Amino acid sequence: MNKHLALFPLMIFFICYPFNVSAMNPTPAENNDAYQDTVQLRNWYDMILNIPHDWLNFATWSIRNEQVPLYMTVAGSTAGLIATDNATWNTSDKWYKSNNVVKRYSDAFVTVGDGKSQFGLGAGFAAYGLVFGDHKAVNVGSEIIQAVLSSGSVVQVLKHVTGRESPYVSTRKAGRWDFFPNQITYHKRVPHYDAFPSGHLTTTIATFTVIIENYPDDKWLTPVAALASTCLGVSMVNTGIHWYSDYPLALVLGYTFGNLAVHPHWGEKSDKEETAVITPIINSHFSGLGLYVTL
Repeated sequence: MNKHLALFPLMIFFICYPFNVSAMNPTPAENNDAYQDTVQLRNWYDMILNIPHDWLNFATWSIRNEQVPLYMTVAGSTAGLIATDNATWNTSDKWYKSNNVVKRYSDAFVTVGDGKSQFGLGAGFAAYGLVFGDHKAVNVGSEIIQAVLSSGSVVQVLKHVTGRESPYVSTRKAGRWDFFPNQITYHKRVPHYDAFPSGHLTTTIATFTVIIENYPDDKWLTPVAALASTCLGVSMVNTGIHWYSDYPLALVLGYTFGNLAVHPHWGEKSDKEETAVITPIINSHFSGLGLYVTL
């Protein structure tokens, strides 16, 4: 039974990545062909100065009514995975400890999401672009750094709020949650508080999203990104760093901030887009809720 449960999260990865842009992005993405034809070199400091804008854009995008289905999907998948977390981790832990090949590759894949690979890719794109005069490659390197920093900082805030135990130090099934933990204790015993959400997966998805958005004609990038992300996710459970339920929110954060780095106006509401507002109505004849739609 446990072996079958362990396969369920794998299907979640292949189904969920990449996300459907039309479902998450209420406005069309910038035209990639036009972007490639008129590439302007970003300033080197844009990758830092744009981060507050990404936070603000993410915040305003997050509170819109049309995101409710997405929240329900993330909450539902997270809750469902929490219910199976203990069983899937026990299976993965036994697999990891009993198979030297699994152990070796799991240990290797975990390093993919530790930040060094993402920053290394960013530096590699920038270096290539500077050497060969490819403005687009330079921009990709800058956008990768921006996406990693902006998404990673949000993840750190959430980790410090949720305080979830990692599997290998868990004191109860599926790990203890200690919301708003003592921050001094947090920094002394980090693995006891920093499982949710996964920063490794968030920054990895953000990096892949930046690359895929910039090179839409290279169709092989998407399956490679999906496979690499899946291997990373499975490896982190194998090594006891994360539970599978740490991943749904990480996928959304990574995809969102990756798009924000490439498309500064991604997710903004169009002036022509219809809006719906629910508001209470109370008068001498009627009391209840009213739905106002602006077209």
